Amino acid sequence: MILNKQYLFILVFILMSGFGQAQNKQGIYVDAKGVIRWEKNHQEAAFFGTNYTVPFAYGNRAILKTGISAEQAIKDDVYHFSRLGLDAFRVHIWDTEISDSLGNLLNNEHLRLFDFLLAELKKRKIKTLVTPIAFWGNGYPEKDEPTGSFSSKYGKHNALMNEAAFKAQENYLKQFFKHKNPYTGLTYQQDADILATEVNNEPQHSGAPERTTEYINRMVSAIKSTGWSKPIFYNISESPKYAAAIVKADVQGHSFQWYPTGLVAGHTLKGNFLPNVAAYKIPFDTIPAFANRAKVVYEFDAGDVMTPIMYPAMAKSFRAAGFQWATQFAYDPMATAYANTEYQTHYLNLAYTP
Repeated sequence: MILNKQYLFILVFILMSGFGQAQNKQGIYVDAKGVIRWEKNHQEAAFFGTNYTVPFAYGNRAILKTGISAEQAIKDDVYHFSRLGLDAFRVHIWDTEISDSLGNLLNNEHLRLFDFLLAELKKRKIKTLVTPIAFWGNGYPEKDEPTGSFSSKYGKHNALMNEAAFKAQENYLKQFFKHKNPYTGLTYQQDADILATEVNNEPQHSGAPERTTEYINRMVSAIKSTGWSKPIFYNISESPKYAAAIVKADVQGHSFQWYPTGLVAGHTLKGNFLPNVAAYKIPFDTIPAFANRAKVVYEFDAGDVMTPIMYPAMAKSFRAAGFQWATQFAYDPMATAYANTEYQTHYLNLAYTP
């Protein structure tokens, strides 16, 4: 019997969710040992799903060029998420498309579509980890557009060092988490299906370690000032030399990624890559403060490998390492998946996966 990627993607969900299905209208918390648990019954939680980018950047532009509305595309894809059995969604929001240079939130079409997506996910009981800052430009695989945002002005490096950039991000986070979704009538704090936040996407720190800790704590304070009481995660895998400074910050967990075969090779990789995913090793897990932090995988993929057995093997390694959330990057929208133009390193779509 030959199994394709769709069925093995579902198998991964089963492996990741061994402690029970997500329950509706229920939040999570991180216990004293760093385990994510449901507030209602205190059972261990586990999630498997995907990133998905249609409200923003190239994903949005490509959909509009097909003549299909973004709303219809989102409905089609969220339906397929539910058919795949996914119960988790994460995306790094392109803040460059919804903010100005001072960090003011722009209530525009991109933010509206993101809220529409959240409402559709909510209907399917799919939970969200929201990452409000990406630092990225909005071009890939095309050229970036000048947006006038704080990310455009400062870039990733200066955004993590510059005082004016700190203030812009604090302003942005306060407005973002006070924002009310017009489709649900709820702020992101009030929405029970939004479980947690990750401060930003793949920060690459430099300079004094104390400045890194200060940056994280200031962003966390800005988020909490809005009434946010859910778990807050911070990426650690992109700045391993700053792990000691990062774990000093006031967060409940840390986010990781895994691309064990690289990305965008431009051709299909041949051979046995299972040894690449035999174990997920965390080199800084001996830091005492890390012991009581929850762990999530915000992005992963076995790039350029068509062999479907990679997904369940990766899921097994995730669980062995103590991860409770894994979201693949990224689902190809039904409207454009036939062309595989956005993330050419893989196919992932219910209809078009080989």
